[in-house]
Amino acid sequence: MSEDNKEELRPSKMRGVAFPKAKYGAILAVIVIIVVNLVYYKESIFLFFK
Repeated sequence: MSEDNKEELRPSKMRGVAFPKAKYGAILAVIVIIVVNLVYYKESIFLFFK
């Protein structure tokens, strides 16, 4: 009974969609945050290293 219950947790339209692993999403989020911060604080970072 618990196996049937696990399969019914997702909506019927989402059952065929393959979701990526959570660790890949976390890694992608960290990379996006780093890139955005590099673009936003580019001048401050270059001044810090001079």
